[in-house]
Amino acid sequence: MKTFASALLITILLSVAVYPQRPEPLPKLLSVREQQAVRESWLKKRLDTMLLPMMRQQKIEMWIVTNEEFHADPVTEYIAPPLPYNGRRDFFIFADRGGDKLDRIALVRYPEEHLKSFFEVLNPPGRETAATLKRIVEERNPKTIALNMGGTRGATNGLTHDTYNFLAETLGKDLASHFVSAAPLIVEYMDTRLPEELEHYGTAVTVTDILTRRAFSNEVITPGKTTVGDVRWWFLQQVNNLGLGVWFQPDLRVQRQNTETGKTLQFLEVAEESTVIQRGDVIHIDCGVNYLGLSTDWQKMAYVLRAGEKDVPEGLKKALTNTNRLQDALFTHIKTGAKGFEAYEATMSNMKTAGIEAMIYSHSVGNQGHALGASVDFRRPTAGAPAEPPFREGSYTSIELNTTTAVPEWGGQKVTIMMEDDAYLTKDGMKWFRPRQTAFYIIR
Repeated sequence: MKTFASALLITILLSVAVYPQRPEPLPKLLSVREQQAVRESWLKKRLDTMLLPMMRQQKIEMWIVTNEEFHADPVTEYIAPPLPYNGRRDFFIFADRGGDKLDRIALVRYPEEHLKSFFEVLNPPGRETAATLKRIVEERNPKTIALNMGGTRGATNGLTHDTYNFLAETLGKDLASHFVSAAPLIVEYMDTRLPEELEHYGTAVTVTDILTRRAFSNEVITPGKTTVGDVRWWFLQQVNNLGLGVWFQPDLRVQRQNTETGKTLQFLEVAEESTVIQRGDVIHIDCGVNYLGLSTDWQKMAYVLRAGEKDVPEGLKKALTNTNRLQDALFTHIKTGAKGFEAYEATMSNMKTAGIEAMIYSHSVGNQGHALGASVDFRRPTAGAPAEPPFREGSYTSIELNTTTAVPEWGGQKVTIMMEDDAYLTKDGMKWFRPRQTAFYIIR
């Protein structure tokens, strides 16, 4: 009996050594109905308290958001209830008439109960849509009519060429001369986070983190057998099972001793799905999920132990630590009101002093994975680059960057450690939504 108990204890200890801890349980996610209610509560606050002051700040008297069947404007789900809109063309009209309330009119093909809580809803017969739209605008005679065009990002340019022509012809030459770009308004509106969103975004980040840790573990990866495609499709299946979405497919990169990893533009090349993950590989994942109209962006690193290895080589540990040092430096330079190029130049100066080969391409995150807002990016490092807003308190930033370090155990071969963690800006500086990675995930 004693021998059996001793053997059992040894088995348990070995199991704990191979699988150090059970995966953290996933947080409870809201039902579809609950999600709709939460998002509508956010919409009410935005439309009741935020949009009118923003329009006045941007000197916009009317904003027309047009949503087309099978060609939804990316702004629509954030200025109207997040529902499918299937009219040939649906119009959401916001007009400043000088009072303390904003006129809000939804000119839509199909009536929808949820719209009535936010808009005066008009459903004229299709042939009367143009005349109704013209009457609404002429009655208000705005000096400026903002349309979703003229920005530098896709989220600010939802208006199609055909719909622009429709609006110009319908409203006539005089009113069409009042058209202006809504881009500055859209950027401010979409980059302004509500305090109520923070907890739910944190939930989305937690889900992303847990799925990533599981993907980069022996639950999913068997060295010498599992392919990059196996990991990718496992991740996508888990997201689907949870009722979530992705805004891009998860990418994996593989770095291997005595093998050069190719490059696409300035970045390490994404591995082909047929690539088999081998012992000794350094692997990387880039992924993100969509939840409640919010998107995460996430990158992590793992090491596949060689036969007989019990830990990650010290040179690889130092390489990962260098990327942590880059994160620390960047955090010290992101403050409310700071410009992205200022944070970039200061951080890169720190890295030069430290002798660390670094690269930064951090960006706003929130309603989109590549959201509107401030960025810290080697492609826009100096003043005079395309104008972007300064950092706003409460805004979310994807801290995306890498360092490259020569690894002695790999004969001086350079290894790039890419990381991406979502963070938010407080009056006391940047804070992580989840603890950042400070050690390789280990695959045994």
